[in-house]
Amino acid sequence: MSLKLQQYIHGTWVNAKSGNTRDIINPFNQEVIATVPEGDEADAKAAIAAARAAFDNGEWSSTPATERGAIVRKIAELIERDKDELARLESLDTGKTVEESRGDMDDIAGVFRYYAEIADKDGGELIDSPVPNSTSRVVREPIGVCGQITPWNYPLLQASWKLAPALVTGNTLIMKPSEITPLTTIKVFELMEEAGVPAGVANLVLGAGNTVGAELSSNIDVDLISFTGGIVTGKKIMQAASVNVKKLALELGGKNPNIIFGDADFETAVDQALNGVFFHAGQICSAGTRLIVEESIHDAFVNALVERVKKFKLGSGFEENTQMGPLISAEHREKVEKYVETGIKEGATLAAGGSRPEDPELQNGFFYLPTIFTDCTTDMSIVQDEAFGPVITVEKFRAEEEAVKLANDSIYGLAGGVWTNDIVKAERCVAKMRMGTVWINEFNLYFPHAPWGGFKQSGIGRELGRLGMEEYTETKHIFQNLKPEPINWF
Repeated sequence: MSLKLQQYIHGTWVNAKSGNTRDIINPFNQEVIATVPEGDEADAKAAIAAARAAFDNGEWSSTPATERGAIVRKIAELIERDKDELARLESLDTGKTVEESRGDMDDIAGVFRYYAEIADKDGGELIDSPVPNSTSRVVREPIGVCGQITPWNYPLLQASWKLAPALVTGNTLIMKPSEITPLTTIKVFELMEEAGVPAGVANLVLGAGNTVGAELSSNIDVDLISFTGGIVTGKKIMQAASVNVKKLALELGGKNPNIIFGDADFETAVDQALNGVFFHAGQICSAGTRLIVEESIHDAFVNALVERVKKFKLGSGFEENTQMGPLISAEHREKVEKYVETGIKEGATLAAGGSRPEDPELQNGFFYLPTIFTDCTTDMSIVQDEAFGPVITVEKFRAEEEAVKLANDSIYGLAGGVWTNDIVKAERCVAKMRMGTVWINEFNLYFPHAPWGGFKQSGIGRELGRLGMEEYTETKHIFQNLKPEPINWF
């Protein structure tokens, strides 16, 4: 492995000030794949000071947007060059199949390229001033120092959603990846250095949320926090950020409904329902874990799901025929197991899975069988709470209005889907669904041009698209009097 396996602060690769380290574990077999620094508040403060100084000297923010875009485009090219290495690291880190990881790298390069292309496309706005002999214009300027905290499920993809727009808009930043999956983020910081990002502009601190993350959230020299993760941590960040009224961009997960009408293409809906949940072992914030199925096809649909999941191939992400890898850690698997136990106690019917696999070859990994619950109702915690694992709950409906009501019965509002061949019915449904993204006859598709984020307690703000870039800017109105005269009021 050619990684530097260090933190990156003010253009220098460094160990943790405390000297502490953390072993990074392969979730497939629990082997140690790397040892990295375990930073804390002291490291975070050093990175914040570097980012603050770099922003306040104005070199990066005053660099023409075209030049900033060119550097970000170079990062995209380097990611494509090192795609295979990055995919290998991502699969070692997360347990996902290497095919999934290669797809992630294409998406990640696409995110950097998208923001590089639009870096210089916002020239501001001229307003027709009501005052004679004057001009009025609106411009966007960088917010300043940005703290960025990313999750373990899509380490580099989520990092790209934050890094690229922050850089092209002229901000400086401190990134804290998940302490258990930092390897591809370290690698992309190597590539950012190679691409020519100036010292102090992008800083990387490794460590836990309760130390590094807490310092980023509460430090008054940080102007914005962008966080992707759980709702409990998100609320803590909101409280800590109030110390200097930081800007916030929060993506806090979801419990996403997938409505299946009786007139949908049955085989395609079954296939996509499975893909919408069991891709990456269900460890996706937008996973369609709440299936809401019309009564007329409910039994047949459930039977089809059960028959398909029995044939899933679990295994190493580096084996060609593997369809689903392990969960990320022993602790997370225990969380999923408790979630399943709760479902059984609540009276849901366990139709498939619900245990660890018996295959001897899987015993060293954090595997869990794909699981299906039927006879579910919205008053059950398994329907309301995010399991973040390979578990589907199935609810039944009769009328269109009931389906939409069930879909909206959640504190979350990240994403949802509707499957029907009646496009008018589909449009009626999506108009009433309180979610940031709604798919019609599709699930879990995203691309850099379209904004991503949630309603309700799924978060604040948007990533991706132009809105994702605007999250990293402040709006300034500039008025100029071309012919000033005394008012003579006093």
